[in-house]
Amino acid sequence: MAEYEDAYAQSVQNPENFWADIASHFYWRRRWNKVLEWNFKDPDVKWFTGAKLNITENCIDRHLEKLGNRPAIIWEPNDPEEHHRIITYKDLHEKVNQVANVLRNNGVKKGDRVCIYMGMIPELAISVLACARIGAIHSVIFGGFSARSIADRLQDAQAEYIITSDGAFRGQKDIPLKSVIDDALVACPFVKKVIVCTRTRTPVSMIKGRDVWWEDEIKKIETLGMTDCPAEEMDAEDPLFILYTSGSTGKPKGVVHSCAGYMIYTNYSFVNVFQYKPGDIFFCTADIGWITGHSYIVYGPLSAGGTTLMFEGVPTWPDAGRLWDIVDKYRVNTLYTAPTAVRSLMAYGLGPLQNKSLASLKVIGSVGEPINEEAWHWLDEHVGKSKCPIVDTWWQTETGGILISNLAGITPSKPSYATLPLPGVQAILVDEQGNPVPGSDSAADGVYKANPEGAGLESNGNLCIKFPWPSIIRTTYGDHERCRTTYFATYENQYFTGDGALRDANGNYRITGRVDDVLNVSGHRIGTAEVENAINMHTDVVESAVVGFPHEIKGQGIYAYIVYSGRNPDQVLTRKDIIATVSRIIGPIAKPDKIQFVSSLPKTRSGKIMRRILRKIAEGEMDNLGDTTTLLDPNVVEEIKHGKL
Repeated sequence: MAEYEDAYAQSVQNPENFWADIASHFYWRRRWNKVLEWNFKDPDVKWFTGAKLNITENCIDRHLEKLGNRPAIIWEPNDPEEHHRIITYKDLHEKVNQVANVLRNNGVKKGDRVCIYMGMIPELAISVLACARIGAIHSVIFGGFSARSIADRLQDAQAEYIITSDGAFRGQKDIPLKSVIDDALVACPFVKKVIVCTRTRTPVSMIKGRDVWWEDEIKKIETLGMTDCPAEEMDAEDPLFILYTSGSTGKPKGVVHSCAGYMIYTNYSFVNVFQYKPGDIFFCTADIGWITGHSYIVYGPLSAGGTTLMFEGVPTWPDAGRLWDIVDKYRVNTLYTAPTAVRSLMAYGLGPLQNKSLASLKVIGSVGEPINEEAWHWLDEHVGKSKCPIVDTWWQTETGGILISNLAGITPSKPSYATLPLPGVQAILVDEQGNPVPGSDSAADGVYKANPEGAGLESNGNLCIKFPWPSIIRTTYGDHERCRTTYFATYENQYFTGDGALRDANGNYRITGRVDDVLNVSGHRIGTAEVENAINMHTDVVESAVVGFPHEIKGQGIYAYIVYSGRNPDQVLTRKDIIATVSRIIGPIAKPDKIQFVSSLPKTRSGKIMRRILRKIAEGEMDNLGDTTTLLDPNVVEEIKHGKL
């Protein structure tokens, strides 16, 4: 704890020296002129200005001399009967160079946007790194999104190049990825090339001049003798990738992360939160389509010379012991997973854990949403055998890396609390007016203090960060004003996370949930407006309102109140139709868990839907609806209460 407090104090008292010292351990083509320039008004944040580097030289090349034969990526396929793959750092270097040359051969240049839509196969990680090697900006799209969602993202990024697979395996499902891309490209005639990797041998349509096979392109490179691909020199602030995330409006926003700051912070947080040691096997169960996969499957572990385990399948197939089989098979040291996965595995009881050793585990991590106490204790007792620290990590797509978490075995854990901010992260709670909540400034007077204004004080408010960290969001692609208004305009000189939090008397943070119109479903953010827009496209829907409700597996479920124009609908069939509409427009991840048909929605006289009331009804808080007299028709509330599902 003293070590943590000392590091935290240094990071607050002299942040530039603190981060410059950490950055000095990386390979730079050219050192920086200045560590940090920033303001949160515009916002404009620059780290390591003037520095030149390439992130792949730090993730691969610099490890070759000493770690060339160490496994960089271990890949476990969906089907346990299929053979796994082990890719050493030397192998990874060769494959990334090959694919980087394939991209260049197909016209991809520095600054071009490349959309990657693949299953969890090594070629996905290789593609990400190949883009970074030549300075192309990668934008990975999760394999569960629909053609419409892909088209929206392609159009926003103006991505002219796509890397995909014929299909993907996920549990018992075969997902036809190339077919979905083909549907998306109807609305994206600007796309020049689609590179298709073979995985499922699903029959696909290949359009002459546009579509090429991955394997054929690799053979061309080999024939030409193009084995090496020198890494493109990048400016510290050049964009590394765009990752789309939901917001409180209907349109997803492209979060942009830069090369240097993102690299420094993902490495720092990876090594320190998990207390990673050379040779450890790190298993993150996320998909690279989400930020967790970017930071803690690809860039964090590889920049540290670590061994990262990629899993193609799902935790419950072919049975609910699959994760534990993988842990034992590869002697996994750190398991990083989501509370949703834990709760779904808990439902199978302790049978799947029988005859599983799990003796190799040293650290267990939780990500995506606050982990409830029951799941925390289940992990601790039955998976960690009461000997593995559990790190409950809080962070976001926009933060790039973990901001609040205990450090494994270094700082104490507390069930359902993310606990303490990492060194360099100056967290604060503010009230609705933006005033600091007494006792909530973690960096008061330049040192970490549990209670700046008196012992035993608990505080509650909106979670903000008052000083930049290296992997903070730089902009939203093509729309900097949206970045400003979403994150920096709510409270002056603060990055607003959109989350509420409680801070206990010892300075531990507990995230209490979103305070805007964004849901956290299975650890993934989904904007209510986005779901409402999709529902409203159904031919007989007049209008809708979407809120969250407690869900015992997902954490938060999606509850939709729908005004329907059809007479006496077959409610079962109509619900299925609406779910199909949402799945087609956004993807299955956004389909409502409950749909209640109502004659109208509770609105103020100015026409604003009172989602606060709908949220409380969905949560079952019927006696705590607050004042309804300001509504245009208060009787609507009673009707909705009686029809609650």
